Amino acid sequence: MSSGELLHIQPQELQFPFELRKQISCSLQLSNKTDNYVAFKVKTTNPKKYCVRPNTGVVMPRSTCDITVTMQAQKEAPPDMQCKDKFLLQSVVASPGATTKDITPEMFNKESGHDVEECKLRVVYVAPPRPPSPVREGSDEDSSPRASVSENGHSSALEFTGASKAFNERGEHQDTSFEARGPISKATEERNSVIEQNKRLQQELEFLRREANRSRGGVPVMYVLLVGIIGIILGFLLKRT
Repeated sequence: MSSGELLHIQPQELQFPFELRKQISCSLQLSNKTDNYVAFKVKTTNPKKYCVRPNTGVVMPRSTCDITVTMQAQKEAPPDMQCKDKFLLQSVVASPGATTKDITPEMFNKESGHDVEECKLRVVYVAPPRPPSPVREGSDEDSSPRASVSENGHSSALEFTGASKAFNERGEHQDTSFEARGPISKATEERNSVIEQNKRLQQELEFLRREANRSRGGVPVMYVLLVGIIGIILGFLLKRT
C-alpha cells in the first residue's frame, strides 16, 4: 500500500493476466484516510492501449474509490512478457464539497504552487488462471472389479467369476441335452411315419374288403398275401422302434 499522506493505493502495481486477442481488466482502490476532500487524476504512458474509469474524481473524507483499468486486446505478446508501460496517479486536496465537475487541470500543476502528491504504478503481466481440472467420479482402483466389494463382504470379482462358471456349466448342459434329443427326435419321427403308413394300409385294406363284399367275386389270393406281407414288415419295424 502506498504511504502517501492523502491517498493510500492498493495494489502498487497493475497485474494483467495476459492473453492474446482478449480484453483484460484490473482494479485499483484509493483510500482517503484524511478529513479532506481529495481530488485525483490518472495518467499513463500509453493512453491508446489502456482505458481508465474513472480517470479523474474526488474521494470524500474517510472513504474509498475503485478504479478499473482495462487493457485493449493485444495481437502480439511482448518479448519475455515484460511491459514497460507505467501509470501516474496524482492527488491534491480539494475544497470541501468538491465534485468531479470542480476538477481542473490547473489543480495538478505544481508550478502554480499546488501541493500535488504523485505515485507511479508499473504494469506487470502474469499467467492467466488455469481452468480447474475435471474430477473423475472414482479412481481406477475404485472402478476395478478386484477392488470393489459387495455388501456381503465378498469381492465382486469373485461373484463375476462364479456367475461366469455357472453360465458355462448351464451352456454345456444345454448342449448335451440338445445332442441327446437329436437321436430321440429322429426315432420318434420315424415311428410316427411308420404308424401313419400302417393306418393308411389298414384303411386301404378295409376299403378293399368292402369292395369285395359288394362284388360277387372274392379278393384274389395273391393280393391278400401281398397285404399280409406288408403288414408283417410294418409290425417288425414298429417293434424295432
